[in-house]
Amino acid sequence: MDLVLSQFAKLFPEINLALGAGVMIFSRFIGLMQFAPGFNRKEVPTIARLSFALIMTVIAASVIKIPQPPAHTSMILCIILNYLFGALIGFITNCVIATITAGGDMINTQMGMSSAMVMDPTSKAQTSIVGNLFTLLGVIIFMSIGGLYWLIEAFIRSFEIFSMYGINMPLEKVVNMDYLILLTSNIFVVGMQIASPVLLATLGQDIILGTISKTAPQVNVFQMSFLFKPVMGALILTWILPMLVNVITEYISSFSNIF
Repeated sequence: MDLVLSQFAKLFPEINLALGAGVMIFSRFIGLMQFAPGFNRKEVPTIARLSFALIMTVIAASVIKIPQPPAHTSMILCIILNYLFGALIGFITNCVIATITAGGDMINTQMGMSSAMVMDPTSKAQTSIVGNLFTLLGVIIFMSIGGLYWLIEAFIRSFEIFSMYGINMPLEKVVNMDYLILLTSNIFVVGMQIASPVLLATLGQDIILGTISKTAPQVNVFQMSFLFKPVMGALILTWILPMLVNVITEYISSFSNIF
């Protein structure tokens, strides 16, 4: 079998070069789809994602300048490194959506709905209802403002930074430490800003209920809070949702330069 493959490479060098490059491009795009928002949703059938990855492989192979593989190159190592590099790009992009999810989790906790959890097939963990809603909202906004095109453009340009047959991954060109700290810290800072209207409204409600508890101890304020908090939070969310969409759109657009 090895003899047949070696003879095939000698007889059809261009086809052999294209097939080798296709495997590297395919593995890098699979790594990207594993973490990137929009692609990583488990609601999308696996066959659809694999088909799209195959189409993108053919398109990228016709656009990218395919280098000659160096001698004595481990193909398995190159496949693994390409997958990890694609996963790194997807993870950096997913940090932007994680910020919106964190804001939804804060709202869910403040509304007193911590016990209402759902199984998220994407993360394979229990997530809050409002957090899951904000995640879907963030993915929809990300796709509507052209986020998928940014990802594909970043994927094509990634071969200029890290060759498909490269061994040493240039992390300093991909992950600027200050920028990575900014992205991860925004999960808490911007998440708090997104959740601040509901947090302030429920805080005011807690102050009012606390005052009622002191002036009229016979009133069961603890039971009343279970009724008022979800209703108040839902009303505030309904009122500020158009403004939240604008805030999330501006936030995602501000990070378009990472692509």
